[in-house]
Amino acid sequence: NRGLCAIAQAESLCYKLMEGIAVRRACYGVLRFVMENNAKGCEIIISGKLRAQRAKSMKFKDGYMITSGDAANHYIDEATRSIKLKQGVLGIKVKIMLPYDPSGREGCKVVQPDVVTVLEPKAEK
Repeated sequence: NRGLCAIAQAESLCYKLMEGIAVRRACYGVLRFVMENNAKGCEIIISGKLRAQRAKSMKFKDGYMITSGDAANHYIDEATRSIKLKQGVLGIKVKIMLPYDPSGREGCKVVQPDVVTVLEPKAEK
C-alpha cells in the first residue's frame, strides 16, 4: 500500500517541493494522505533553509507513534531523503507507524506487547 510506505511518501514530498508548493501545505497534504490510509501515526521532519537565510527544522505529527523498544523495529517504517533547491539542500525524514494486521499485507504481523484484550467473564452455574 503506497499510503503506508515511507519511501513513497518521502519521494512524493520531494516532488511537491520541487514544483514550488509551500512546505507546510505539502507536508500537511502528505500527512493527511498517510492517516487516511489507516496508519496509526505519522511524523515528517523537514530541515534546511525554509523561506529565510537561517536554517530551521519543522516537525509535522499526527496520531500515535512509538519510538523505543522492540516493537518500534517492527511497526515503524522510516525514510530519509535530501532535495536540492535553489536556496540550498533540504532534508526530509518520514516516519510512519503501521497498523496491526494478522495477515501482514496492510501492516505489521507482530502483536504489540502492551495491547491487552479483556475477555468476558464466564457465566456462573
